[in-house]
Amino acid sequence: MSLPCTRSLVALLLTGFSVHAAENLPGGRRSGYDFMAPDTRAIQDDDTANPGMLWVLDGDVLWKRKEGNAGKSCADCHGDANSSMRGVAARYPAYDKTLGRPVDLEQRINLERTRHQEAPPFAYESRDLLALTAFVARQSRGMAIAVGDDPELKPFIAKGQELFMLRQGQLNLACSNCHDDNWDKRLAGTAITQAHPTGYPLYRLEWQSLGSLQRRLRGCITGIRAQPYDYGAVELVELELFMMTRAQGMKMESPAVRP
Repeated sequence: MSLPCTRSLVALLLTGFSVHAAENLPGGRRSGYDFMAPDTRAIQDDDTANPGMLWVLDGDVLWKRKEGNAGKSCADCHGDANSSMRGVAARYPAYDKTLGRPVDLEQRINLERTRHQEAPPFAYESRDLLALTAFVARQSRGMAIAVGDDPELKPFIAKGQELFMLRQGQLNLACSNCHDDNWDKRLAGTAITQAHPTGYPLYRLEWQSLGSLQRRLRGCITGIRAQPYDYGAVELVELELFMMTRAQGMKMESPAVRP
């Protein structure tokens, strides 16, 4: 998703581009990877050049490190992540029965820490949380996204879709105005993608760091001059859930690279 620029957004609204809603594009969904220049794709494709792999390596260390009052590591319960975590990230956000609502992968990791390791949760966007999330997500790279089939998730998916379609902020824009109606156009020189979150957490050249999908969503909300939700807010998780459901069947890329 591209961080909006005020003048460019106004121009975008006035140009009257034709509508290309994602639901009317069977078989035509495209990852953000497809909109990138060849040199940026090459960075993602080569694990020795992909800076996101530095977080994955850190996550591998964290996976084996004993933490908290329980003195347990992730590996103590889950064993070899190459097998036990394969496909896990492709199914998140997922419904948590205890909380009675969906949680994303970052929240699941923190819940595991507090419930089973008796350790304090990692801070949102902290190096450790991003590293462990990237390490887990890496085990699902190349697998099809499989979010949205759980009947418990249906009302939350609907709320996420409503938020995706909701115009808000001083610019009175919704996610769908850019990513359904005007994808494959350009905004301030940057390609407008279809907003399929196939690669998170991902390394963004603009950030010079790895970041979560919630960071990207908050940036877009700020760009339309609306008040961003706090990290971990149920609204952001519902929006993540809808977007991942929308990308169902597409391949996981994490850690992806984006401009």
